[in-house]
Amino acid sequence: MLYPSPIFGPITSRRLGQSLGVNLMPADSKLCSFDCVYCECGFNFVTPGSKRPTKEEVISKLDAKLDEIRRAGGVINTITFAGNGEPTLHPHFLEIINGVVESRNRHFPEAVISVLSNATHCGKPEVFEALNKVDNNILKLDSAIEQTAKLIDRPTVKYSVAETVENLKRFNGNFILQTLFLKGVHNGVAFDNTTPEEVDAWLEVVKAVRPKEVMVYSLDRKTPVETLEKASAETLKAIAAKVEALGVKVLLTL
Repeated sequence: MLYPSPIFGPITSRRLGQSLGVNLMPADSKLCSFDCVYCECGFNFVTPGSKRPTKEEVISKLDAKLDEIRRAGGVINTITFAGNGEPTLHPHFLEIINGVVESRNRHFPEAVISVLSNATHCGKPEVFEALNKVDNNILKLDSAIEQTAKLIDRPTVKYSVAETVENLKRFNGNFILQTLFLKGVHNGVAFDNTTPEEVDAWLEVVKAVRPKEVMVYSLDRKTPVETLEKASAETLKAIAAKVEALGVKVLLTL
């Protein structure tokens, strides 16, 4: 499922409430620095001639949509950067964030701005600066074990769990860690990030980076790989309890 670009929704999100989406990728392509086995948008592909929306287009269309919703008496809880790929790949990500903050303040000052990112580019100074300007800086880590992370997330750029963890530490807790728990088989290779070894290694990372919140969840929508299995409610609850035992807030989505 692909999303319209640059603005879509609002939609009701399991984790973010009434959410207006911002898609910085083309409406007819999937562009991401990961190629996750579970992505609801499918695997990466590029339609010839497709282009990302410009920063001016994103900001003007968001402003118009927020004005329309406000005049109609609607409610927006969250403005969410998501869509058909990794939002921080946009070359003008920082400038777009600055414009969106201004637009939010004019129309729905009570709404929060959320960015769903796979954290592959948060080491870049301009991306780091931008992510520190939003209310919900939501960064992914699906496994603390390199081999498992690469099987699940299938990075298309140079990727290291250790380097990602060091970049997460730089936020000094000003971020939300999100992890999707699942098991499955792809191309004949099995993976499972819910095993005791996986969870223990992941909890060590949680202790090291000390996020302000951890999102624990599993599959909810159609995935490009059909051999995936959703983590059980019991498994997710047990993992969430271990995070809470560390003194870290948990948002558990079953």
